[in-house]
Amino acid sequence: MIVDDEPLARERLRRMIETFPGYAVVGEAAEGRVAVERAAELAPDAVLLDVHMPGVDGLQVARELAGADLPPAVIFITAHSEHALSAHNSQADGYLLKPVRRDDLAAALVRARQPSRAQYAALAGHSDDGGPVGYVSARTRDGIERVAIRDILYFWADQKYTSVFHLHGELLIEQSLATLEQSLSKSFMRVHRKALVARAQVTGLKYNSDGSACLTLRHVRTTVPVSRRRLTEVRALLDS
Repeated sequence: MIVDDEPLARERLRRMIETFPGYAVVGEAAEGRVAVERAAELAPDAVLLDVHMPGVDGLQVARELAGADLPPAVIFITAHSEHALSAHNSQADGYLLKPVRRDDLAAALVRARQPSRAQYAALAGHSDDGGPVGYVSARTRDGIERVAIRDILYFWADQKYTSVFHLHGELLIEQSLATLEQSLSKSFMRVHRKALVARAQVTGLKYNSDGSACLTLRHVRTTVPVSRRRLTEVRALLDS
């Protein structure tokens, strides 16, 4: 979604975005209050947000957007470089100076694929039935695929990517295991330097012939290795 009080600025951004494969402009707004209402209605993945607008400015809009259950990524767009510090200190995921260059916009949108701090906070929440809420998303050849956190069995780190094993298959994401562990600590447990497991999906602990340990999970025959230094914590989980 594009938010700017200047019609020509909105049109220029729209034309650039339409040249990027995999992106679409779902809506526009010319003032802050309307932007908040339209974001609630349209649920955009990212908002390109002008800082200086009459009435409710972009900084206030960003603060209100950050309070959503699953807040969008926010990229500030400003003609004034002095607003950069305000953007950095807000919930925004970046800022661009006007006139916006196509390459800079493309790079900012790629960065916005990563969940923002506010989104990670939302992912760490829980639903009324005690299950985790939120989604993990990844861009694939066919578009964007997302998986509900409550459907994830475990994460497995492999070089620069993390595999997400869930009830319906497997997904590759770019988030590190350390970042996921920090944001999802209430419902997931680190059991190995490469593995983060959903606590609710653990069914048991097995020992292999070589003395190593692994976890059994619901819905899959695959086991997940447990490192020696994590073994005590895993046993405590099973005992509780």
